[in-house]
Amino acid sequence: MRIIDAVVIVLKENGSLTSKEVYEKIVEKGLYTFGAKNPLNVVNSKIRCHCEGLDFPSASPVKYFKIIGKKGKHDLYAAIDPDNPNTKSNIKRIVYSEDNSLPEEKIDQTYLFYKNGLKTQIIDRILECHPSFFESLVVKLLLEMGYGVDDQSGKVLGKSHDGGIDGVIYEDRLGLSKIYIQAKRYEPGNTIGRQVLQSFVGAMQDVQKGYSLQLQLLPRKQENTQKTSSKKV
Repeated sequence: MRIIDAVVIVLKENGSLTSKEVYEKIVEKGLYTFGAKNPLNVVNSKIRCHCEGLDFPSASPVKYFKIIGKKGKHDLYAAIDPDNPNTKSNIKRIVYSEDNSLPEEKIDQTYLFYKNGLKTQIIDRILECHPSFFESLVVKLLLEMGYGVDDQSGKVLGKSHDGGIDGVIYEDRLGLSKIYIQAKRYEPGNTIGRQVLQSFVGAMQDVQKGYSLQLQLLPRKQENTQKTSSKKV
């Protein structure tokens, strides 16, 4: 019998338990003989790697357990049937105790924390720069994504061009196939209207491809401070 099988048996028989209680029940029933120096950590690791809502990099895609509450500072786990969706939790966001977190969970959470902070700083910096910087950034981004015949195929057209076309990318060396680019930023309260996109489409004329990227700064009181949308036309 595997450790995970023993955990499933104990939780199905006892309802909800902490990882320590699961370990004690396994030993009490003689379901598994542990050879590790710290078997409690082994049991806790097995549970969390197969726990619904905990999707850190080393977690298993197969879920046998769910967090249903807390007992003191520790999480309470219950068994689920992966083949029966009716037994799965409806909790969209799992709030769990850090006391039970695995080292890889803590690393992943720290990585996501700094990643989200860096993302916010980058977008704030973009919004502080001149609009021409944003236009140039969008063109360079699309070139890095593989659009254009080479890294010199993109060009920022500037305000003098009509119809809200801010840039162009050439897909062949003769410049016969082009992608028009629209890059717009909006302050809080300004509406990203349909007219902007319609004007862009109308200015394309004989060009068959276009890409519109719009970045809007939302009020700080909202949870998400920026909203980005893009459309292919």
